[in-house]
Parts: sequence; C-alpha cells; structure tokens
Amino acid sequence: MTTQELAPKEKQEITESQQTKPGRYYAPDVDIREDENSIWVWADIPGVKQESITVDLDHDTLTIRGDVALVDYEGLTPVYTEYNVGNFVRRFTLASSARFDVESVSARVSDGVLTVEIPKAQHARQRRIPVGAA
Repeated sequence: MTTQELAPKEKQEITESQQTKPGRYYAPDVDIREDENSIWVWADIPGVKQESITVDLDHDTLTIRGDVALVDYEGLTPVYTEYNVGNFVRRFTLASSARFDVESVSARVSDGVLTVEIPKAQHARQRRIPVGAA
C-alpha cells in the first residue's frame, strides 16, 4: 500500500461565483452511471436529513442541494476530519433534457447516500432493429 492511498482527499469548497446563497458550501462526492433505461447519480451526504435535501431539474441542469444544521456540531472539537460539515450543492448539465422523461425523475436518500434516477425517454432508449429477409 502506498502513502498516496492513505492521503486524505481535500474537500471541494464551492466558490462564491458558483453559489446563490451566502455561506460555505461543499461539493459532495458523486458517482454517475448510465444503463439502457436511466442515468443514475449517487451523492455521499452523511448526516443530512431528508427534509433538508432538494433536487431540481431545470431545463438541462440537475441541481442537488442540502442544508446541514450546524447546531448539531457546536462544541465539538475535531481530532481528524475528512468530511467537512456544511451545506452542499452540485450541478450537472444534461446533454439534452429532451432525451429524458423529466416527469419521472426520482430521488431517495438511504444510509447517507442520495440516489437520483433520471429515466431516458422511450424514444431515446437503445433498441434493436430486427432484420427481415426480402
């Protein structure tokens, strides 16, 4: 195992030009996958309550935002931390929202992970064309 494998990753703090509300915002780690029916986004958001999370799809921009109650962390002195406590926001641009069934986008949170499913529109899904004989 190399020392690089053990090095903590720096948290990505959102700069003022990227946010719309005052205060510190962080970019949560995400995984994005695509299958034949949907695009899936998983975001790590430990300690964030369901009612504090908003997911918006506006035209071609998916925005994930969460507000963290800092009062839960008052008086605690961190010994070591990799997860910075604070609000978070991530924005993603879809190639074209016309490719997706925007009315069926769903989001759920479980065990500190937010899962967003963006289903592809029926006309955008890959399909096999049967070849007939003449």
